[in-house]
Amino acid sequence: MAERKSPVVTLTPSPTLDRTYFVKDLVEGGVNRAERVGEELAGKGINVSRGLQLVQMAAPGVIPIGNADPGVLKRTGSSFLIPLWVDGTLRVSTTVVEFDGPTTKINEHPRPLYERDWKSVIDLTERTVRDYGAKWLVIAGAHPEIVETGKPIDLQPLFDRMSALGVRVVLDTSGPALRYWAQKGSATIMKPNSHELSECVNKDLNTIGDVIDAARELNNWGVDCVMASLGIDGIVAVTKTHAIHAFTQPVKVINTVGAGDSTIAGFLAAIASDESEPSAYGVGFDVAKGISSAVQWGAAKVQQPTSGLQSIENLVEATVELIPDRARLLGEPAKAKG
Repeated sequence: MAERKSPVVTLTPSPTLDRTYFVKDLVEGGVNRAERVGEELAGKGINVSRGLQLVQMAAPGVIPIGNADPGVLKRTGSSFLIPLWVDGTLRVSTTVVEFDGPTTKINEHPRPLYERDWKSVIDLTERTVRDYGAKWLVIAGAHPEIVETGKPIDLQPLFDRMSALGVRVVLDTSGPALRYWAQKGSATIMKPNSHELSECVNKDLNTIGDVIDAARELNNWGVDCVMASLGIDGIVAVTKTHAIHAFTQPVKVINTVGAGDSTIAGFLAAIASDESEPSAYGVGFDVAKGISSAVQWGAAKVQQPTSGLQSIENLVEATVELIPDRARLLGEPAKAKG
């Protein structure tokens, strides 16, 4: 039995070793020297757990991790993680941060898992949720394939077990997995960005109203709350009964990697320990309070150089519109593919 309790547990199905290179005056196609290099054990769920520790929330993170680098947890300060050691190596993601320039990220493909290992991950996740008395499970990041079938991991057993425990699930993924699980309607919250949401419903998103309408499609599939992260336009959270827009004033952007994970952490930091009325926003938790905190944490993250959020001091003020301006044009419109 775990000694500490936490309202949140995370699962990162495909963790990664993040190496970040900080470069001045990058020469494309040429030889460049990094000013400095950072190394972090990362992945979306891990980043959420790291963020929640800033508010003294244990938020243990379950990860299947290659046993070829057994010292990685200690080396990267990741003792809060609960590993399932599997045969193989840990994938590496490379980020190039140009000072006063863009951020470039290259992710390796997720390492495949054997069926027995994925079943062990499911068991370990349920056990961790029970041990910590968690009320929220965050499943975040890429979905590896199963070696024997070549198909992506099946999350349904996790949804079924969490439902039986009365645990809400936040799912953050992208691509075909986003649409597949959105249509299943098993997640309490899904957090696509504007481009992922556009691809999911196959519609262009040019205005706040477009985002709300697209998110409502996911609501109709069964997703209680859709948190659409819109970059410079903040976040729009949509339930069947409410649509709320939260944003901050523009901030200096240093590294955008991990910003979405920080918004999830900020949301849960605000609401995970609260007892809301069952009728609150039609979903039973304070969505407005959550996304107000979420945009603040996201704004803090992009001003920091690391993949994970390091500090939430001096948060910028958030503006929350309970009645969004549907005609407001997006600063970064999203075009559907095809």
